[in-house]
Amino acid sequence: MENGASRNGRSPIPSRLLGVGVRGARTVTKATGIDRAVEAAAEEAIVAAVESQAVERAMARVLEGPVVQEAVEGALESEAVKKALLEAMDSELVDEVWKRLLASDQAQQLVERIAEAPEVRAAISAQGMGLVEDIGRTIGNLARRLDDRFERIVRRIFFRQPRTLPTDRAGFVSRGLAMVVDGVFVNLAFTAFIALITLLANVFGGNGEGGSGLAIAIGSTAWLSFGAIYLVGFWSLAGQTPGMRFLGVRLEEGRLPPRRSFKRLVGLGLSVLSFGIGFLGVLFGERRRAWEDRFSGAGVVYDERRPEPAPWSQPLADPSRSEPQSDLEAIAGPPG
Repeated sequence: MENGASRNGRSPIPSRLLGVGVRGARTVTKATGIDRAVEAAAEEAIVAAVESQAVERAMARVLEGPVVQEAVEGALESEAVKKALLEAMDSELVDEVWKRLLASDQAQQLVERIAEAPEVRAAISAQGMGLVEDIGRTIGNLARRLDDRFERIVRRIFFRQPRTLPTDRAGFVSRGLAMVVDGVFVNLAFTAFIALITLLANVFGGNGEGGSGLAIAIGSTAWLSFGAIYLVGFWSLAGQTPGMRFLGVRLEEGRLPPRRSFKRLVGLGLSVLSFGIGFLGVLFGERRRAWEDRFSGAGVVYDERRPEPAPWSQPLADPSRSEPQSDLEAIAGPPG
C-alpha cells in the first residue's frame, strides 16, 4: 500500500502524520504566544553573547591572528579582485567622480592652502637654492681641474718648473671666473640703478639727451665707485663675493677688516692697471698670491663646501627628550 501510494504521488502516512503534528504545534504556539517569547529570549541571548567580553576577546584574537591577514592578502592577490578593481577604475563613473571632485570649490581651497603652506614654500626655496648650489659646485670643480692644467701649460711655455705638490690655493681660472661673475652682478645692479635715475630725471623735467663727455665721466666714476663698494662690502662682511661663493673660493682669513679690504682693493686696481702683471704671481708663485693678496695679507683658498641636507630630510626632534642641559649641569651630573 505504501509503495502504491508513493507511486501515485501521495506522501507516506508517517510523513503526513508528522506534518499534521507540526502544523498543530505551530498553531498552538501562535495562539499561546510561545513563539514570540522564544524569539525574544533568543534575541536577548544573542545580544548578550555579542556584547560579552569573551566574544570581544575572541574577535580580537581572530583579527590579530594570521587568518584575517592571509585572507586579505589572498583577496588582494587574486586575479578576480585585480580585474574588478581595474574595471572599476576604468569605468565612466570614476571619471565623473574625479571631474566633479577636481571642479569643486573644496578641492581648489585645498590646493591653495597647500601652496600657501610655509613648509611647501620652504621646500621650493631650498630646492631652487640647491639647484644653484649644484651648478656652482659643478663649475667650481671643473675650474679647479683647469687651474692646474692652465698653470702647467703656462709654466711649460716659460720654461718654469711644474708644481710638485698639490695646494689648496685658488688658481688663475677659478679666480678669473669669480671676477667675471662679480662683474656681471655689478653691471646688472648698476644698469638697474642708472635706469631708475634716468627715469626720475625724465619725470622731473629732463630732456632725455645724453652721451656728453661729462655724462660719460660721471657714469664711469659712478660705476667704479659702485664696484669698489661691492667688493669692499662683501670682503668685509662675508669674506667672499657672490662670484667667489659661486665658484667655491674664499679669502683665507674669512672676513677682513674694512682697512685691509681697502688695501686689497688698491692691490686689485694696480694689478688691472699694470695690464695683468700683478696676477702673474698666481701662475708662477708657489702660494698663488697676486698683488691684492700681498697688499691685504690674505690669500684666496678653495672653499670645501658640502651640500646641506634638505629641510624635509632632517630627523624630527624627539618630544620625549628633555631640554638640553647647561654646561654646569652637565659637569655636575645627575642629582643624588
